[in-house]
Amino acid sequence: MIKGIFVFNNHGKPRLSKFYNPTTESDALAIIRECFLLVSKRADNVCNFLDGGELMGEKDTKLIYRHYATLYFVFAVDSSESELGILDLIQVFVESLDKRFENVCELDLIFHVERVHHILDEIVMGGMVLETNMVEILKHVDAATALEKKETSVFNSSPDKKFNAVNALSVSKAALSLAVSKVRT
Repeated sequence: MIKGIFVFNNHGKPRLSKFYNPTTESDALAIIRECFLLVSKRADNVCNFLDGGELMGEKDTKLIYRHYATLYFVFAVDSSESELGILDLIQVFVESLDKRFENVCELDLIFHVERVHHILDEIVMGGMVLETNMVEILKHVDAATALEKKETSVFNSSPDKKFNAVNALSVSKAALSLAVSKVRT
């Protein structure tokens, strides 16, 4: 099971943190700080798997990470997860972000945190991997974005359109009540 997902920059500033077990804010900050200290001191040419010890409160925690430009992507997992599978999952996450933001950078993670969390939620939910196909992930994200834009356009439309929508709703309710009354008689 995935216990946590963290993205931080080369200076240790967290840009994304998601815990799948209840964690207090002070414990979360300590965990992120410890992850950064463990991962940042490693050379780029060494293995991307690291024993996390009792980092997340359990003895079998492993840290699996990738370092891209100025960002570290770290997944804290238990011993039941495949290291290579999680490494591939990190790649899928980064490529999905890259497709969505066209050459993703640290500022995208800061200014579009809702979109980043949505992409992550399409990949991992409750510590379990949901989807690894980037096409499917982006298809669901695009569908949700289109729905959000559609809802926004309804609420931001002119008052006449809002009034017409309310009238249409009341007319449909009247038609429904008329149909129900005919069925009863």
